[in-house]
Amino acid sequence: MRKEKDSMGEMYVPDDAYYGAQTQRAIDNFQISNFKLSKSMIDALAIIKRSAAIANHQLGLIDKNIKDAIISSADEIIDGKFDNQFLIDIFQTGSGTSSNMNCNEIISNRASEILGGAIGTKKPVHPNDHVNLGQSSNDVIPTAIHIAANILIENQLIPSLQLLETELEKKSLEFKDIIKIGRTHLQDATPLTLGQEFSGYLYMIKNSITRIINTQKLMSELAIGGTAVGTGINTHAKFGSIVALEVSKYTNMNFIEAPNHFEAQGAQDAAIETSGALKSIAVSISKIANDIRWLGSGPRAGLGELILPAVQPGSSIMPGKTNPVICESVIQACAQVIGNDLTITIGGQGGVFELNLMLPLIAHNLTSSISILANSATAFTQKLIIDLKANKDKCSSYIEGSLAMCTSLAPLIGYDKAAEIAYEAYKTGKTVRQIAEENNVLDQEKLNTTLDPKSMIEPNK
Repeated sequence: MRKEKDSMGEMYVPDDAYYGAQTQRAIDNFQISNFKLSKSMIDALAIIKRSAAIANHQLGLIDKNIKDAIISSADEIIDGKFDNQFLIDIFQTGSGTSSNMNCNEIISNRASEILGGAIGTKKPVHPNDHVNLGQSSNDVIPTAIHIAANILIENQLIPSLQLLETELEKKSLEFKDIIKIGRTHLQDATPLTLGQEFSGYLYMIKNSITRIINTQKLMSELAIGGTAVGTGINTHAKFGSIVALEVSKYTNMNFIEAPNHFEAQGAQDAAIETSGALKSIAVSISKIANDIRWLGSGPRAGLGELILPAVQPGSSIMPGKTNPVICESVIQACAQVIGNDLTITIGGQGGVFELNLMLPLIAHNLTSSISILANSATAFTQKLIIDLKANKDKCSSYIEGSLAMCTSLAPLIGYDKAAEIAYEAYKTGKTVRQIAEENNVLDQEKLNTTLDPKSMIEPNK
């Protein structure tokens, strides 16, 4: 163990630790859960620190050697070299100061090492005076949340949703000529094609992509430059805009300095809006997965209209049984995202005067939701949708026996008469066609045309 000092006194830190005294205090103080800072947030902090070093050098505030050492250290963090050094619990100081200092101390020690200094001495690179120059945890953590979330959305979630969109479009075309019975209230309804049913799923995902893209504009606004309360005290007036530009260059995405730092630091409205969009996506995907699960129920005593790919044995006691495990996995993941949204919403209410005090909680749940949805959408597509098959015979077998077939008779013989036919068919176990024929409600040719399922899958011409 080595002895270090911070503003509160001396602390013992493990010899192999790149973090310092403030991080050690936080590790000791916040032993609450096993939840640590996500890799996406760690990377976002490192991106901020490397961008801040570039900005401070451009502004003449640090020399080139220190800038380069900070950048090299930040890049090593992004490469994963120091993942095991971010040990602070998510449930910590509400501003995330501990995690900000965790990153500052790692970069300070590694940068000092690169420049020939000793770990723990804060020389020649100081965690506050150099790595955190022009910054406050109060603007760094909100900035990191926006960067981390937008990168995950751009690089993981949107591509995964686009992949699902592509495969659902293929299925809607593949199934376009398969007529099946519709269902409302879990009861038989009028026919439609399986392709039409899947076109609904397709547009749910199309709309989901639009929703999440729309959140990216406000999530591209960065709080950096506001420092403690939004006024920008102790930082250069151009610092925030230069950092935003450098973050944009590094990520190949568009980030800007927030037009109002008091909103950016006192509230987390953009994160809440993004979480709301994620919740909507989760509800959509959950509905699709649940429908497919039901449509594939069976194989002998269920609906059986879809044939789901078997990916693993389904029972420890029933040989040969397979279950819709991918659907179930996705539904559970979506439930978690919906639950995360409530947590994020409550976190948003943690804005008190000039600072939100639930930033680590928001960061954890928001980045988790994005990752869960992206991974679920990919698994759903690759392990289920691509190899999903239709049971054409089963789809067609339900149509003729459906009491909803009488719907197309109503415009010709009246609602009440059509209802009588439906009730009689139900009581006798006969089909609507059989009862209509027995009662001579229409001539045979007209009846056949009217009860042709193909005539029921689009508006009257």
